[in-house]
Amino acid sequence: MSALKGYGLCSMDSALQFPCPRPFEGFKRRSSKWVSPKAAVVPNFHLPMRSLEVKNRTNTDDIKALRVITAIKTPYLPDGRFDLEAYDDLVNIQIQNGAQGVIVGGTTGEGQLMSWDEHIMLIGHTVNCFGSSIKVIGNTGSNSTREAIHASEQGFAVGMHAALHINPYYGKTSIDGLIAHFQSVLHMGPTIIYNVPGRTGQDIPTHAIFKLSQSPNLAGVKECVGNKRVEEYTENGVVVWSGNDDECHDSRWDYGATGVISVTSNLVPGLMRRLMFEGKDSVLNAKLLPLMDWLFHEPNPIGVNTALAQLGVARPVFRLPYVPLPLAKRIEFVKIVKEIGREHFVGERDVQALDDDDFMLISRY
Repeated sequence: MSALKGYGLCSMDSALQFPCPRPFEGFKRRSSKWVSPKAAVVPNFHLPMRSLEVKNRTNTDDIKALRVITAIKTPYLPDGRFDLEAYDDLVNIQIQNGAQGVIVGGTTGEGQLMSWDEHIMLIGHTVNCFGSSIKVIGNTGSNSTREAIHASEQGFAVGMHAALHINPYYGKTSIDGLIAHFQSVLHMGPTIIYNVPGRTGQDIPTHAIFKLSQSPNLAGVKECVGNKRVEEYTENGVVVWSGNDDECHDSRWDYGATGVISVTSNLVPGLMRRLMFEGKDSVLNAKLLPLMDWLFHEPNPIGVNTALAQLGVARPVFRLPYVPLPLAKRIEFVKIVKEIGREHFVGERDVQALDDDDFMLISRY
């Protein structure tokens, strides 16, 4: 019975007895301060998927030099799966017309509607097919740091040249938390930070970027706030890409931006290259502004999805919650194409307005 010292005998019947602690007695001997059990603390639980092979890794300076990066559209089959044949054709057109990089699974590519399996597969597919001809930048950002780390590990493991990272949206954090979030992924490889307060609800302040720029892996910022912010960065040695197509000409030639991460280049990649490479061209910029305004009449990627369907480059299949622009806007697009010149647009078919019944809306995929 010495082993049962401090215990009473509990029993449901007289034939079965077992030791039972006396009420509250154990708590009298404990410290009032709770200490986490060591067994529950597992440091570095998510082990990095690193390779010692470095010969094929991209130098951050190679990303900093890119002037035209297309936020590539993801086309779909009627059952909602990726239409890789149409996707490959679209990427090939970008390469042939001088785009230097593609953002895979960004807002335009509808990464927000993809499973991570789909997302990483598409990054890997793009690297495998086109990685020797164009820089592949995977959108592996998330509002969850854990997801951003895991997706970036996988993206770099399948060969992407750089990552695109957004600040945590919806469940916003403090500025210190925001910096810690980016620092958790910056060490993995070349990284572009994407500042778009209209979608995240939080502006990334310049002092946060200046602190993050101490990392050699920060390639630069995709900036959507405006050209004054662009100038503030370029004057302090931070590479910037305009995130606003309608401002990119002035960003490039008046405010020091390196180039543009563009939606419009899905449609007219050759003209966007001219805009970024061949000096100030106010006439060309003015010619493209009606197209840019049309593309962003509704939130991106609604406009570019509609346009590529009208051009016959992608099937008229939409993953909900995106739906095509109404008929009046589609007719307007036909006129814009004719004014700019059909030869400047991707695809070979005549542009069509299409009927409402031509579009498929997929809710399960």
